[in-house]
Amino acid sequence: MDLDAIVRRALDEDVGSGDVTTRATVPADARARARITQKQPGVVFGLDAAEATFRALDPGVRVERLAPEGEWRDGGPVLDVGGRAAALLTAERTALNFLQRLSGVATLTARYVAAVEGTGARVLDTRKTTPGLRALEKAAVAAGGGTNHRAGLYDAILIKENHAAMAGGVAAAVEAARAAAPGVPLEVECRTVAEVDEALAAGAPRLLLDNMSPADMRAVAERVDGRAELEASGGVTLGTIRDIAGTGVQFVSVGALTHSAPALDLSLLLEPSP
Repeated sequence: MDLDAIVRRALDEDVGSGDVTTRATVPADARARARITQKQPGVVFGLDAAEATFRALDPGVRVERLAPEGEWRDGGPVLDVGGRAAALLTAERTALNFLQRLSGVATLTARYVAAVEGTGARVLDTRKTTPGLRALEKAAVAAGGGTNHRAGLYDAILIKENHAAMAGGVAAAVEAARAAAPGVPLEVECRTVAEVDEALAAGAPRLLLDNMSPADMRAVAERVDGRAELEASGGVTLGTIRDIAGTGVQFVSVGALTHSAPALDLSLLLEPSP
């Protein structure tokens, strides 16, 4: 992950040809101190991105971390920053966007992880991420206690209905996948017991149980009896995940971790400094 490049793209989007308000109102030699504060309970993550944003506009900026990442906290000071006032003001929104977004993902993940505590199941993320921010958002999931699923289409094989249809069936798809990429993790999506049986017969080491009821998942877990790892997926919410996690599956994937996480409320207050 090239964090500096991600930050530069974000700043280019926001600053464009220049921050006309700051240019008009802030003396070029003015200096300031700023403090970012967490205003609601949650898990802070994204300090590297926030700091890189300030440094991109003022390489001499001074930063002091006031809160740990990856820990649930009620709120309070997060980061102190000192440097050129114009740079701090121009970077403010982009730095907060990174920090609020990534902290929101970490916070929602922590809630899901807490909901399955004691079941033995792990909470997985998905590829339903913000374009260009996947690596950061998956790092935020890990900071919240979740487990990263495949990073993209290149590091794991997930055979879905359409893949199997084009390959000539699940068995043919599994055989072709193993021949083409023998060292790559392999998983097969299943929506029915019949598909589970077909995937098991094909030697699939991991099954994705798509949109099954908890009762059906429990029956599948008994039927599989350890012959393959099981992942539950589809429509998982904070209200349903514990029942799902208790069915005997090893993993529960939750797209909402990254596609629906609300931003964590953080603010930045700035004051002039000598």
